[in-house]
Amino acid sequence: MIRLENVSKIYPGQNEATIEGLNLEILDGEICVLVGESGCGKTTTMRMINKVIPHTGGTIYVNGQDISTISATELRLNIGYVIQEIGLFPHYTIEKNIATVPMEKKWDKARIAARVREMMELVELDYDTYAKKKPRHLSGGQRQRVGVARALAADPPIMLMDEPFGALDPITRANLQNEFLRIQARIRKTIVFVTHDIDEAVKMGDKIAVMHQGKLVQFGTPQDILTRPSDEFVESLVGHNRILKRFSLLECHQIKPSSSVFKLNSERDEIVKRIEGFIRTSSYPIIGILDDNNRPIGYIPMFKYQPGDETSIEDRIVKFKALQAINENATLFDALGRLFSSGERCVYRMSDDGRCTGIITMADLFEAVRGK
Repeated sequence: MIRLENVSKIYPGQNEATIEGLNLEILDGEICVLVGESGCGKTTTMRMINKVIPHTGGTIYVNGQDISTISATELRLNIGYVIQEIGLFPHYTIEKNIATVPMEKKWDKARIAARVREMMELVELDYDTYAKKKPRHLSGGQRQRVGVARALAADPPIMLMDEPFGALDPITRANLQNEFLRIQARIRKTIVFVTHDIDEAVKMGDKIAVMHQGKLVQFGTPQDILTRPSDEFVESLVGHNRILKRFSLLECHQIKPSSSVFKLNSERDEIVKRIEGFIRTSSYPIIGILDDNNRPIGYIPMFKYQPGDETSIEDRIVKFKALQAINENATLFDALGRLFSSGERCVYRMSDDGRCTGIITMADLFEAVRGK
């Protein structure tokens, strides 16, 4: 969808290139995050893609077309743009802000009105509550949602996002990151996303392009960047604790739990067999216990009991003070946080329809990220 071939940028009066020999290919439907320190050229690269800044050398292709053969207006009307400052028109209502590009593209009124409602629903802003308000009446997070809705309104195949969540408080920022990933899972736009935050890059990107002094020093998946940094600069950028960042890359459904789960009544015989055949190990295994409606009851810590112990199954069960469950689409980082905050030995992994699909222990989490 986007390809840069040997692209360079030298500003007038400068001897050294701001961007030098940049080669980059971004596939259809991918989020590519440009990350690096201030002044490395990541924002310049983004602005060259939509001709806000002209490139000095090389060729930039968008959807197979050399952008030098396309007018800036035509190019930009097919690219959504979201910036940190949001850039809403203060004198426009929210619905008119969202409708800006469809109006420029001469859509009919009924189509525009329907699209505005669709976009507000997508970013979870109630139309009746917010459509007629001005941007000053919204919170920072709400204005950023409007910015995303406006960028998506004309259904562009490409979006450029320049530090879109950088000015928000940490809680709002995390919520909007999650919300945007939810939206992207549905719409699958090709996105170039600029940030200086490697944690945000790891969370948001399908691919990460690490830039340093105007050059691309590494390009790959978040897993590639974290596990195989190409040089000392990339290693310093991702940090010495980069293994911890890998908890954010995997989702709970992607790991195979080491412990089993059984129903207390209908699978009682199997529970007895597990207890009787148990051999103590250093990993302190447990088994999860469900009721007959597949709802978690608690767990049995196998290591607490010696062979021949006659304690009943019911008395062995450690019952949760509060249900410890996590959606199977949550990240391992989310599961890690749940285990730390609860102090329990496991958290139940649940499907969207409420079925238990296993239990996750701390040992499972460490095994999932260790040496992979």
